[in-house]
Amino acid sequence: MLTLNTKIDHAEHVFAQLILPYEMRENSRLRTTLASGEEVAIFSLRGTTLRNNDLLKSDDGRVVQIIAADEPTYRITCRTSHDLLRCAFHLGNRHTQTQIGEGFLRIHQDTVLKQMLEGLGAEVTEENAQFEPESGAYGSGTHHHHGDGHYHAHGPLAPIPTRQKIHRPSDTKE
Repeated sequence: MLTLNTKIDHAEHVFAQLILPYEMRENSRLRTTLASGEEVAIFSLRGTTLRNNDLLKSDDGRVVQIIAADEPTYRITCRTSHDLLRCAFHLGNRHTQTQIGEGFLRIHQDTVLKQMLEGLGAEVTEENAQFEPESGAYGSGTHHHHGDGHYHAHGPLAPIPTRQKIHRPSDTKE
C-alpha cells in the first residue's frame, strides 16, 4: 500500500492524481484507492485539510496530486455586496462551512439553508463544483491567493476551541 505522509510544494513528476470530496480531504487519516486500483493511505497532521492541487509524497518518493472532486453545492449570489455580506453573516452564525469567491458564496446543498438564503434575497443556484471552504479563524489557517484561482492555508489565527461545532449538511438533527 502506498503511504503518503509528507506535503510538498513542488514536484518534477506526479505519479498519480487522487480525486477526493471535501469531507474526505479534511480527514488526517484516510485509506482510499487511486484510479489505478492501488490502495493508498494518507497520514497528515491533525487538523490539516488537503486543498485542490496539494502534493503528497510517499517514503519511496512517489508524489500524488490531490484534486478536489466536484460535489453538489449551492452558489449564492446577491444584487448587492451588502446583501451578500448579510448571507455570509447568517451562514457564519450557523457555523456553516462556506467558500468565499469573487462575488459569490458556495456551500454544500442544504434545503433549510437554501430557504433562509432565498428569504434574505439571495439567488441560490445548484451546481456541481469543487468545494474549498474557508478554514476560518479556528481552522487550519488563513488563506491567501496565489494567482492560480485557489486559496492556500498557512497557520491558525487563534487558539482552536476543543468543542467547536461546525454545521455540515450531512449532520443529523438531534
